[in-house]
Amino acid sequence: MTVLDSRALNRATLARQHLLTRSDTSAPEAVAHLCGLQAQEPQEPFIGLWSRLTDFKPEQLDEALTGRTVVRTHLMRRTVHLVTSDDALAWRARHDTMLRQRVLGTYPRELAGIDLGELAAAGRSVMADQQPRTMRELVQALEHRWPDPPRRVLGELLVAALIPMAQLPPRGLWQQTAGVRNLPLATWLERDIDPLPADGSDPVGQQLLFRYLAAYGPAAGADLRAWCGLAGLPAAVKAAREELAVFRDERGRELLDLPDAPRPHPDTPAPVRFLPAFDNAVLGYHDRSRIIDAPHLGLSVAGHRMVLVDGRVTATWTVRSNHLRISPLRPLTAPEQEAVRAEAQDLTAFLDEDIEHVQLDIGN
Repeated sequence: MTVLDSRALNRATLARQHLLTRSDTSAPEAVAHLCGLQAQEPQEPFIGLWSRLTDFKPEQLDEALTGRTVVRTHLMRRTVHLVTSDDALAWRARHDTMLRQRVLGTYPRELAGIDLGELAAAGRSVMADQQPRTMRELVQALEHRWPDPPRRVLGELLVAALIPMAQLPPRGLWQQTAGVRNLPLATWLERDIDPLPADGSDPVGQQLLFRYLAAYGPAAGADLRAWCGLAGLPAAVKAAREELAVFRDERGRELLDLPDAPRPHPDTPAPVRFLPAFDNAVLGYHDRSRIIDAPHLGLSVAGHRMVLVDGRVTATWTVRSNHLRISPLRPLTAPEQEAVRAEAQDLTAFLDEDIEHVQLDIGN
């Protein structure tokens, strides 16, 4: 069985994530290919798409959001994701159990004894007038019946788990600051959420497997679960196994992949890329060693924006006081410094935030 080392896995990830070569695809097509973009920080998906697409313009994503082709909603891992409307409707029911379990697991004492069905029905009744509401407004309409849980906890249960919600524009539009206003997903998209099959089969689980491997493979079953947060996918993997290619990593883990998916040569040059906070390429795996070194793993969950040099997380970056500051995690060679500065200059033009200076902290 073929063994893929970390560099081979790195180049495969970069290729699947459109980080090896920028793609000419549209913004909605890229969101679909990537199986969504993590988006709890509303501006970060724009940076993620800029790093992946040729001539990406922010209005392309704005138009997809206002045109309801793309939607902001709680989905994978109970985090806010930017996904296509088709995927939101197709995948949401499969995520319901996980979403409820994660909220209840976070607040077991505060939510003890609550009848989830009764609360969900009451919340849907409030939202039936098709008026967008903030989480606070929804909770205020219900707290006379459920006065004990903290408002924030009750609100999270409602909007992140019990009622599939869309976060409406202008939340998530380019360089706009707006609070979260919610509307039921089916109301906003004017289409019903796909129900789970009555026969107990799992077509969504199999679709998630194939779509995940197309954008993240080769990967282990643990990586798939870490990405989506779903239990119960081993059955989907078992059903699809004969259609998949199988590899091993250097530690002997079994890796699954689509047979004809790109797996570039490990020596393929990788350009500098600036990643947003919580980027797919880093958070899409249980084992993140293919792209980030163990001492820096904390950066991936702490909201740091990161820079890839030769395909690996090698620096962090921030924008403050009209400066784009780059802080390397290891010394950079002169050619690496030049490549980082060149990509940073292009990024400043995209961000259009009156950035006056790119500061590369060579001493770090």
